[in-house]
Amino acid sequence: MPPADAPAESDAEPPEPGSGPGGRGTPTAPTGTEDTLDLKLTEELLALISEDRNRAARRCDPAGELLGDPATWPGATTEAGVFHLVPVDLQRDLAVLSRWMNDPAVAAFWELAGPESVTADHLRPQLEGDGRSLPCLGVLDGTPMSYWEIYRADLDPLARHYPARLHDTGIHLLIGGVGNRGRGVGTTLLRAVADLVLDNLPRCGRVVAEPDLRNTPSIAAFLSAGFRFSAEVDLPDKRAALMIRDRTYRDHL
Repeated sequence: MPPADAPAESDAEPPEPGSGPGGRGTPTAPTGTEDTLDLKLTEELLALISEDRNRAARRCDPAGELLGDPATWPGATTEAGVFHLVPVDLQRDLAVLSRWMNDPAVAAFWELAGPESVTADHLRPQLEGDGRSLPCLGVLDGTPMSYWEIYRADLDPLARHYPARLHDTGIHLLIGGVGNRGRGVGTTLLRAVADLVLDNLPRCGRVVAEPDLRNTPSIAAFLSAGFRFSAEVDLPDKRAALMIRDRTYRDHL
């Protein structure tokens, strides 16, 4: 799956180029909120739970339809402009994505700096996989300016670290253009993408994210976009803030 965490964005101080992927490893159950479980699970039990979720997903979702096709989702009209999610084409998009990954503000959280092959190695498993993680360009008024990963959080290693629900859908993002950071664009697009997920995936009840706890501007952007802080979660490569946007409350936050 994805990496650590990059610029999302709010009107606060940098860094904040996104909210990158969570990690894999020995789970530590978060405590202190209604969304947490106060127990420790063995690796064997976690593997069984993961396989149960995979079987349930295969029963509920025809092959290739775990997340649908963002290319068919309508654009979102926002105060920043008209926004579309465009599935990544490796040949077309690799150069720009690699350039963004080598921005120090992004690299600090995504940890994908280096030659284009580093970014390509991150993208290929998603592009060639079963559709449980979909990498997309964020295109604003016709200009690619951000990168998004829409993924089934309940089928991701992240599910080992919080009480996942069937069809929970996660997002990772980075804002690629420096000119789009620090002026509220990230907040606007986070809300727009969460709404696109909920509008186009009717079985999804929650959109989740796990930005690095150190990335306070990113967390502020999620809060401003209608997400709530649920818990602190220890992932293998970071301590994260579990952010959740509930379908039930989307019209009130």
